[in-house]
Amino acid sequence: MKRLLLAAAAATMAGAPALAADMGRRAQPYYGPPPAQLFNWTGFYVGSNAGWGWGSAMGADPSGYLIGLQAGYNFQYASGLLAGLESDIAISGIEGSGAAGTFGLDYLGTVRGRLGYAMDRYLAYGTAGLAYGRGDVSFAGLSNEQTHVGYALGAGVEAMIAPNITARLEYLYVDLGRETYTTTLGQARASFDANIVRTALNYKF
Repeated sequence: MKRLLLAAAAATMAGAPALAADMGRRAQPYYGPPPAQLFNWTGFYVGSNAGWGWGSAMGADPSGYLIGLQAGYNFQYASGLLAGLESDIAISGIEGSGAAGTFGLDYLGTVRGRLGYAMDRYLAYGTAGLAYGRGDVSFAGLSNEQTHVGYALGAGVEAMIAPNITARLEYLYVDLGRETYTTTLGQARASFDANIVRTALNYKF
């Protein structure tokens, strides 16, 4: 019996250092994988757009395509609020005929501010600014061109679809005001306003 007690005591003393070493080790915390990095919209971008416009001018309802280019800059705040500036220009096939003649829009450009809210890779925004374009009035064989200046306002949604590539769907209301044209019947005043729906692709630097 005495020998058994001495053997047990010796085994206990031999295991004590190992137990003490195990107790001295601290468990390492598990932090998990790093969170996914949120997309940031800040920076310059360039791209192309295409769409359809329809409106009114000289008693007619002109409509047609628009194809163009745009460039701009966005700044995204930490809250998700986004402010930006964009300029675009497009060739236009918008045209229509009425009793007072035929009105066509040769090109359309805008310089607009943008204000929106970004949710990671998605953006919703409103936009407003200057619009300009060249109108062409034809009546009884006489054609006359004039430059119109007015305003544009609208809204859109945009999303990142690939690294540095975003896609957009946008609506604009454009009012180019009224200009005086020379026709075979004398001076004629022509105004133009239109609704435009277009898509766009942008490359963000």
